[in-house]
Amino acid sequence: MARVVTPVMHVSTEQRFLLARGNKRKTQRKEDALQRLSNTPVAFSVLTILTQTRVEAYFNLRMPEGRVFPVWRGIGVGAGGGGSWIQDWGRCLQWEPDSPGPGARIPVFDYPVWVVLCRGGRARLREVCQRGRGAIRLPKDMLSIKLPQLFDIHQIPKVFREESIISGYRHPHSSALDCVLSSFQMNNETVNIWTHFLPTWYFLWRFFALCSTMNFLTDSYTWPLLVYMLLICIYPFTSSCAHTFSTMSPESRHICYFFDYGAISLYSLGCAISYGHYVMPDGWVNTWLHQHFAPIAIGNTVLCTSLSCYSRFLELQFPQRSKVLRTGAFVLPFIFDTVPLFYRALSSHCYHLVFAFLTCFLFTSHFPERLAPGRFDYFGHSHQLFHISAVVGTHFQMEGVMADMASRRTWLLAHGAGPSFLGTIGVLVASLVLNLGIIGIFSAPLLWKPCHSSNQPHTSACECKEK
Repeated sequence: MARVVTPVMHVSTEQRFLLARGNKRKTQRKEDALQRLSNTPVAFSVLTILTQTRVEAYFNLRMPEGRVFPVWRGIGVGAGGGGSWIQDWGRCLQWEPDSPGPGARIPVFDYPVWVVLCRGGRARLREVCQRGRGAIRLPKDMLSIKLPQLFDIHQIPKVFREESIISGYRHPHSSALDCVLSSFQMNNETVNIWTHFLPTWYFLWRFFALCSTMNFLTDSYTWPLLVYMLLICIYPFTSSCAHTFSTMSPESRHICYFFDYGAISLYSLGCAISYGHYVMPDGWVNTWLHQHFAPIAIGNTVLCTSLSCYSRFLELQFPQRSKVLRTGAFVLPFIFDTVPLFYRALSSHCYHLVFAFLTCFLFTSHFPERLAPGRFDYFGHSHQLFHISAVVGTHFQMEGVMADMASRRTWLLAHGAGPSFLGTIGVLVASLVLNLGIIGIFSAPLLWKPCHSSNQPHTSACECKEK
């Protein structure tokens, strides 16, 4: 058994660890050390942990002169379970050689733990650890990661600036690794990244839970829900990636947000497919609108992606026009998709509609940062609230869709309103191909002709590179 003794004494700066080797001298040296400690004025606390176990063997680790690393071996409890330290507990901690030459003695710990906290002890321990790291030739930057530097709004090109956000900008030509590291650093994009990255895992968890309770392979009635769940997992993840890698270059910034807009457009398609099959009012079932709801939704996604991508080319010269065009591109499919909700006015969808309007307001108003520019650079600006509102609204929307799916299953199948593979999976594949084609069309001039025209958003990239 080990006993712990914690006397309150004082240690001067000159006093260090008094360690001895050899069974004959270690008891005497320990008593001398405690005697000197007890005679010192009280100013510091000394923690001494002693054990009754006698160490019969020693493990001496000798390295080149002046370079000894702390080695701790065999720490544990004895086989008897009584808490004693096992023998052959090797350790080697050198402050400095006793004398020059090959015959210098190396002080070691005679007991499993002999810790004295005294003035200058931390500095001495840091010095020993640095010597030990040099002894095994570890790189100095192995244990430290240098986070990317942050900039103010006047230090970055105009294309990277956000309205009423003054500080916390990342380098406009960051590497992919810097972008990933910046997600763990507090900047004006950190909360934007995590408010969509973490919900992605929540929606994936809900999706996998549904996979264990529903048969998505053979039950065609669940296919609209399958499409919807896939797309609500994709759009927050794409948004998180866009915010993470948007500072690699001006060209990559636009391309990242092209994919972000495409994912949002596909999300609106998932809403349309689920609403058209589960939420459509009884009087509209099997009408012309019901039969053509999905094809019209495909056209809306193509229009939404095209307008939102084009709005980025107007962002520098006509920022207001760009904002109106981008907002209209997202509002148009939302209004079309939610017409069945307005008609039925179900309580299960009310929360979703409230958060949908709040999301639109936050996206267009830049509130609250426009009231106090610089105060909400890191926390609380409108885009962060926009992300949170969108995710919460999607959660309530998902709950409403699943409630309608369960409650209306019998009635819809009885009236021949069952989903088809072409109207669900086929529509998703067609929209995905069309949206990728649109993104490719808008990305091509940014990749192939970066300095072709001055009215394109990538012009700032050339100017920044020259600077």
